[in-house]
Amino acid sequence: MDKDTSRRFTLWLLLTPFILWMLLLVIIPHIDMFLLSIREKVGPRQYEMGFGNYAEFFGEPFYWNTLARTAIMSVLATVITLVIGFPVSYYIAKIARNKPKKVLFLLCLLPFWVSELVRTFGWMILLRETGIVSSFLQWMGILDQPVEMLYNDITVVMGLVYTSMLFMIVPLVSTLDSLDDSLIEAGYDLGGNMISVMREIVIPHAMPGIISGCIVVFMLTLGNYLTPILLGGKSSMWFTGQIYTQFITRFNWELGAAFGFLLLALSSLMVWGGLKLSRQTLASTVAKS
Repeated sequence: MDKDTSRRFTLWLLLTPFILWMLLLVIIPHIDMFLLSIREKVGPRQYEMGFGNYAEFFGEPFYWNTLARTAIMSVLATVITLVIGFPVSYYIAKIARNKPKKVLFLLCLLPFWVSELVRTFGWMILLRETGIVSSFLQWMGILDQPVEMLYNDITVVMGLVYTSMLFMIVPLVSTLDSLDDSLIEAGYDLGGNMISVMREIVIPHAMPGIISGCIVVFMLTLGNYLTPILLGGKSSMWFTGQIYTQFITRFNWELGAAFGFLLLALSSLMVWGGLKLSRQTLASTVAKS
């Protein structure tokens, strides 16, 4: 075996696990789900190919209103996560030094050492009618009686921000770490203030990390099931809940598959639109962050 053949064999050997993972866990299941979504039931165990399931979605306002509501709240949660995560990431990457920097980053990681289910139940314990927050506010004299703080949109967004914060901070810290401190100092030396330095130097450099973090957070938020259902209750109107209902409650796998593909299409479209508006490419965003 010559050297070129050996290199090609080694390359294919290294790529084999990735190719198998993509084929068996991504491509083939999606193809099967799409074929399932275009199958219409016309009788007992009788099916025909068609787009009736998609027509049912667009013909029922409750379904597409739920999808639109899920998308809007996911965008809102992503924006809030960015607004909170950027200052934290900047402080960790450019202001904190040595041991404090490591400690702060570790504190960001700590909540994610337990599962999302446990973290969400923690919020339920804090915010329920007999929870710690309500009891503390009564003890302070701010409230006269217990208040239920669960099962509303504010709680759902707060939970989504909390569960996805790390996925915004990590790419931001990685990108901001690569920014030379001398560029920031030069900006101040040339008469810039904090706002102008952020606008002209820091944010343009951090843009790949911002886009990368926003994409990950948005995709995770849009496809989240546990947090909206547990914190928002039955009235949360989250689209993943509709998918679960079709698959598990109604056993309508064809309509559930169509809903899943519509969710995938919406997330892909919004990510593409975000990249176009920010004038970034997915390849450059991944490479730089």
